[in-house]
Amino acid sequence: MEPLVIAVDCSTTATKALIVDSDGRVLATGRAEIALLTPGIDRYEHDPADWWRSTDEAVREAVAGLSLSDRARVAAFCLTPQRQSFALVDADGTAVRPGILWLDSRASAEVEELGDESVHAESGFQPDVTPSLYKLAWLSRHEPEAVARAARVTGVHGYVVHALTGRWVDSQATADSLGLYEMASLSFSPRLVALAGLRSEQLPELVPPGSAIGDVSSSILTEWGLPGPVVVVAGCGDGQAAGLGCGATRPDEAYLNLGTAVVAGVHSANYSYGSVYRTDAAGLPGQYVLEVVQNSGAYLAGWFRAELGDPALDRRPDPALEAAAAAVPAGCGGLMALPYWNAVQSPYWDPFARGAFVGLAGIHGRPHLYRALLEGISMETARNLAGLQADTGVPLTSVRIMGGGQRSDLWRQLVADTLGLPLTACDVDEVSAMGAAAMAIAYVTGADLAETARRLATLGAVTEPDAANHELYGELAEIQGGLYEGLRATFAAQHAFAGRHPL
Repeated sequence: MEPLVIAVDCSTTATKALIVDSDGRVLATGRAEIALLTPGIDRYEHDPADWWRSTDEAVREAVAGLSLSDRARVAAFCLTPQRQSFALVDADGTAVRPGILWLDSRASAEVEELGDESVHAESGFQPDVTPSLYKLAWLSRHEPEAVARAARVTGVHGYVVHALTGRWVDSQATADSLGLYEMASLSFSPRLVALAGLRSEQLPELVPPGSAIGDVSSSILTEWGLPGPVVVVAGCGDGQAAGLGCGATRPDEAYLNLGTAVVAGVHSANYSYGSVYRTDAAGLPGQYVLEVVQNSGAYLAGWFRAELGDPALDRRPDPALEAAAAAVPAGCGGLMALPYWNAVQSPYWDPFARGAFVGLAGIHGRPHLYRALLEGISMETARNLAGLQADTGVPLTSVRIMGGGQRSDLWRQLVADTLGLPLTACDVDEVSAMGAAAMAIAYVTGADLAETARRLATLGAVTEPDAANHELYGELAEIQGGLYEGLRATFAAQHAFAGRHPL
């Protein structure tokens, strides 16, 4: 019988489970929500127990949709996690405090003090609030007793692997997001571990992505209703998995995820680091992903709809608002947004930056503001991908788009217009989970992972750019690019003020 695999994406708001056959067909799905904790300004946390609880619930729901004969075919499990989120746990895996998420920006002072070019060169990560390194340093300073009590420091992947197998083992392509690597060798750096205030024994054993970690315990298999055995295959981060899920495995093929954050990247066979992008360990063993990132993506569209839109919709898409914004002329008459609600990552890497609308006049209303916000995100994405291409010297021939934001016809067209490149839709709902499925299928079939990913990718409609709008947005982007430099000192002053007078 052809094998089936369980592919899981444990993200910021929910965990999704797919059961997939070797041709990429999804036979069953499951989903479980995760509560987002916000204990203070710039602070975002999870109860780490929810990482396993939601995985367990999502897999149970998916397995319940299988026949008994199909349950006997399930041979492997692979998880792709949210990155830069971590927990401090005791020897049994119980959290000693809530887990800190990638969205969290409490460690801006540590970024400013500890983040320098040597850290960037070694870790592959720009000094920024996103890598766990600086938040770990913050904990070492502000909650030293929690760091001292912790037997382990673990990301989401390592936490779930321990729940499944009882082993503290992590994938090279997920533990990298702690920011503690000598990235060129895909191993932990003693210097960066010490900089974070950790002990080497708190770190997990590492294995290559796509390799076997161990079998799911018999007790869990019984609870899931699976005869087993089911091997746990080492996964990769959700961004890297999205690249695999859409079959973007070559240096000239980019994935672009319009999710909570906007993340885009390309594969590289060699380690490099640059000013615009961060460098991640790829799901393809021994390779890297060069990735630009904007933490404020679809989050901002949801924020706008929640705070300035129809309260009855509660952040859900608003067709009337979309239509009104689409009717606004391109460029909003010069109104523009700096989309830095959660600081700015690529290309400036400034933990103190904040959002701004510039050019407001009495003629502007909600549709203008909403369109300007989407245009601002899109122009920043175009700026970042242009910088990535300039650094690598490899022009993009394909951009494959995914994520909730691409469901907006308006936003998808804006991205195409600002990039000046056609966008190819990925016709799969859970593209990161499909990347994890490709890793599991490649393992159980013995096939090449890159070839498997390309074979399984389901691509859809192409959005072509409007040449006139591309020229217009190029002009507007030059003005927008100057706004950050003009406001940089103001952002720092505002940050200092907010520290003295917090909300």
